[in-house]
Amino acid sequence: MNFAELGRSVASTHAIRFHGHEPHRHEWPHLVYVVSGTGTLTLDGQTLTLRGGQAAWLPADVLHGLALSDDGMALGPMLNPGAVPPGGRTRVLGPLPALTELITVMLCAAPETQAERNSFRLAIEELLRATTEEYFPLALPQHPTANAIALEAARFDGTLDELAERQFTSVRHVQRLFREETGLTFATWRTRARLNLAIVCLRAGDGLQAAMQGSGFATRHGLLKALSRECGFPLEQLMADPAAPFTSALAPA
Repeated sequence: MNFAELGRSVASTHAIRFHGHEPHRHEWPHLVYVVSGTGTLTLDGQTLTLRGGQAAWLPADVLHGLALSDDGMALGPMLNPGAVPPGGRTRVLGPLPALTELITVMLCAAPETQAERNSFRLAIEELLRATTEEYFPLALPQHPTANAIALEAARFDGTLDELAERQFTSVRHVQRLFREETGLTFATWRTRARLNLAIVCLRAGDGLQAAMQGSGFATRHGLLKALSRECGFPLEQLMADPAAPFTSALAPA
């Protein structure tokens, strides 16, 4: 059954969802949350695919558009002006169980007044900050070629040779740009970018398997070894509870 069709049976004046839109900008930060199907998010000429349960956290004034599959449906809550994604750049999230739960509660509650909407807005912002804070602060290269590769590197399974070929450049050129603009080799930058994704999954309670799959590591042991090497935690500690070192700081005081 196409549940999106069921959703479309409700008069649009009574609905809080949308079915995609042409490129435009918002003066406030913005969350695009895909409820079902898939969405193709266009950002300043680049495209990202979001599946059900995934979201993109956009800063203000970013030109973006969304095209949804036939079974697609999305939500687009606005955030407060100060709720800027880390580094001021768009962040792809999830699927994050805590965010899905919060979105579900928001839909069930159907807040109507401004005060009610603000309460949910603040809850979303707090969750976004807690789950997406980078364990490794990484500089994003500004050179257009290196920047495009950096945006793709953490999630693309291919080699550096393949990434360079997709940008019509050489491996040597990419390596030089990363050293000059990030202070790290491409290999170290990519590993830490992937570990940032894995740690976000662990903080959100997704488990080791989801962290492995979401960060591009081939095996769970490979992910644990990389976490141990780069973060300094004993491998035995991570094998016993991989999330504990990264979630303890997020626990309420």
